[in-house]
This record gives sequence, structure tokens and C-alpha cells, in this order.
Amino acid sequence: MRTTIDLPENLVSEAMKLANIKTKTGVIKEALISLIQREKVKNIKSFHGKIKINIDLDTLRNR
Repeated sequence: MRTTIDLPENLVSEAMKLANIKTKTGVIKEALISLIQREKVKNIKSFHGKIKINIDLDTLRNR
């Protein structure tokens, strides 16, 4: 998808250097992937303590 956006050049340049990514498109894709992963993890963490699972770790390890 082609989109025109106005981004602070210093942020894009710093991200490209830190991630060793050569293109602006690549750094934007990586940023979106990281954002999606972080939000999915946050969503999964919201279930902490709410799901009862009877798992015997010793049995699983001996499979």
C-alpha cells in the first residue's frame, strides 16, 4: 500500500542506524511488526490468573 506520511527525520534516521536497516520502508515495517507483537503480548498478559489450567510440568517434561 502506498501512503504519504510526515515523519520526524531524526527519529527515522536514528531507528535506521540502531536497527541497521537501510531503507525507510524497512524501518517502518519493522516498527509496525514490533508494535503488533507488543500489543498481542499485552493482550495475552491480560489473561494472567484468569484461566485455570491443570498442567503437571513433570509429566510434560517426561513425554
